Amino acid sequence: MMRAPTPSRCLNLIATTFVACALAHSAAAAETTWKLNAWEPPFDYSRKPVTIDYQPVARAAKPWRICASYPHLKDSYWVSVNYGMVEQARAAGVKLTVVEAGGYPNLDRQIEQIRTCSATADALIVGTVSYEGLTPTIRDIARRIPVIAAVNDIDDAGIAAKSGVSWEEMGHSIGTYLARLHPAGTMPVSVAWFPGPKGAGWVKFVEAGFQRALKQSSAEIAAVKWGDTGVEIQLLLIEEMLEAQPDIDYIVGSAPTADAAVSILRAQGRANHVQVLADYFTHGTFREINRGKVVAAPTDSPPLQGRIAIDQAIRAIEGTLRYRHVGPPVEVIDRNNVQSLDLERSLAPAWFKPTFEVQ
Repeated sequence: MMRAPTPSRCLNLIATTFVACALAHSAAAAETTWKLNAWEPPFDYSRKPVTIDYQPVARAAKPWRICASYPHLKDSYWVSVNYGMVEQARAAGVKLTVVEAGGYPNLDRQIEQIRTCSATADALIVGTVSYEGLTPTIRDIARRIPVIAAVNDIDDAGIAAKSGVSWEEMGHSIGTYLARLHPAGTMPVSVAWFPGPKGAGWVKFVEAGFQRALKQSSAEIAAVKWGDTGVEIQLLLIEEMLEAQPDIDYIVGSAPTADAAVSILRAQGRANHVQVLADYFTHGTFREINRGKVVAAPTDSPPLQGRIAIDQAIRAIEGTLRYRHVGPPVEVIDRNNVQSLDLERSLAPAWFKPTFEVQ
């Protein structure tokens, strides 16, 4: 009998075997136990989480219809979340429809999308563009079907479960890394800080964590630039900052900020004078950490968060939801540990393309 290819061999097989590989990988994922953080009571990041062994549903009772809404698919972070959701949906035998709002300024578009998409769904998963802006809509939808929050934090009203990490911890972790490089009392360094778009469901938390960590350092924030996480916008913001603050020592911000900074610093001949850190992890930060162009970034395992959200949706539909608030542990990646990183947990494979339907 011919054996199905194991997940570890998938990257070495030619394109015609991708379907078999995906099936083998999905089956293996469904049988895996995930080591996660769990918060009790749920939705309270101020409490210390406990570590649990989380067993995902091997197969859903029915081919449930799940709608998932993302803020955008403009960078590889949300593509990686999409990969995790798609793989878990296939493994569990559920249907998945994905919509994306096109960016954080598009609150009205996301509201319209989730109203339409959820009308024929058994559960809704939301990666929100706003912490509170969707609350009335979600309360309304939650009267009919379970609503799961994924990745970006959101007001708790109407939420059945959350798949996520503390974004305050994400900001604090990269701030702590910088503080270790420049502890309080050492020569001051200047930092340009790019928190992200105001009002987004993660920015105020990453901002709070980063600012708190920097109190233990000699780093001084010399410039703050708010804006959407699209690379084009970040390029403009960084150019403005460098013109006003040519003697900056560090650029710290989102993964697209880091990507844009590497490009601009190289073009301006400043790559050896300005260091770059990111407050989350994507394919671009992985590549640039390997090349020594980005110092460090924390990973919150986006594909795994996508898998968790699908599993929580299934469990909420079927009445088997035990852990209402779970997420992967946060790990800061730099050149010392990048080669030992479990890529499957942190990044979508290179062959994966954004997928909007799983039937």
